[in-house]
Amino acid sequence: MSYYQYHVFFCINQREGGAKCCNNFCAQELRDYAKQRIKSLKLDGKKKIRINNAGCLDRCNEGPVIVIYPEETWYTYIDQEDIDEIIDEHLLKGNIVERLKI
Repeated sequence: MSYYQYHVFFCINQREGGAKCCNNFCAQELRDYAKQRIKSLKLDGKKKIRINNAGCLDRCNEGPVIVIYPEETWYTYIDQEDIDEIIDEHLLKGNIVERLKI
């Protein structure tokens, strides 16, 4: 069994010179939002959900991106509503959010 039920990695990479990257789309702020929301739901910790920073996940053209393990499900997102949908549907109910899947 995994240490966490779900392990969520947010790419927060920032490239120099204006090159396309996830952090150009507020990735750090939305990762912080997701982490706070998981904590407020008391879903953080061992056997629960872990929200982590990640460096470049090499999918810059599809960004911003997150990947959720253990299923290795990749998502893109735009705003807090998308993050809420991923949390509510995937992390709480186990349903893939097809419209955000990449």
